[in-house]
Amino acid sequence: MHMSDGLLNAQTAVLFAAVGIAGLAVALTKARADLDDRTAPMAGLVAAFVFAAQMINFPVLPGVSGHLLGGALAAILAGPWVGALCVAIVLVVQALLFADGGLTMLGANITNMALIGTAAGYLVALALRRFARRSRTGLLVTAFVAAWVNTVAASGGFVLEYAVGGAAGFGLGTAAVAMVGVHCLIGIGEGVITAATVGAVAAARPDLVHLLRTGKRTEENVR
Repeated sequence: MHMSDGLLNAQTAVLFAAVGIAGLAVALTKARADLDDRTAPMAGLVAAFVFAAQMINFPVLPGVSGHLLGGALAAILAGPWVGALCVAIVLVVQALLFADGGLTMLGANITNMALIGTAAGYLVALALRRFARRSRTGLLVTAFVAAWVNTVAASGGFVLEYAVGGAAGFGLGTAAVAMVGVHCLIGIGEGVITAATVGAVAAARPDLVHLLRTGKRTEENVR
């Protein structure tokens, strides 16, 4: 849901740039505890996967695109803090090198996709972690639900930002219906892709799935 320049007024853009910077500063500090010999390579792979997935997008509203997000996937595999950083790095690269998302909207995009979406997805996965450990099916369902919530929550972040300082030519109601409605559908696709990816990693190397490593590991349950 990359936002182009001019969708928010200057004050709102600055506000959410500050929110994005503060959130990433916290994530950077917390991520140190999660990074190890297994997490670091996984983070690189996840970032590359998210980058490729986000390049496929389509218009939802003038200046707004819809696409897969990858926050829940990154959080489940690499942890919420590392996951947020992975998504943020992808967004920065896309904005600087591919003009995908306006530079003045970068803070808002990071707030929506890297912070709100990733946090929402991981909190759902964390709530369902016991269920995810019981069986492979439980893990797949958990990944699907977390990814769907991640996508819808991020679209809700856009609606909130637009309510605070929207500067485009469409109304708040139009923005809410279009963004949340479309991303409810996108969330289904994201859920399927996330579940398939997490399931494949767990089948081969369950020790690489952060959600399963947190606390007691039950490798035999995800085979």
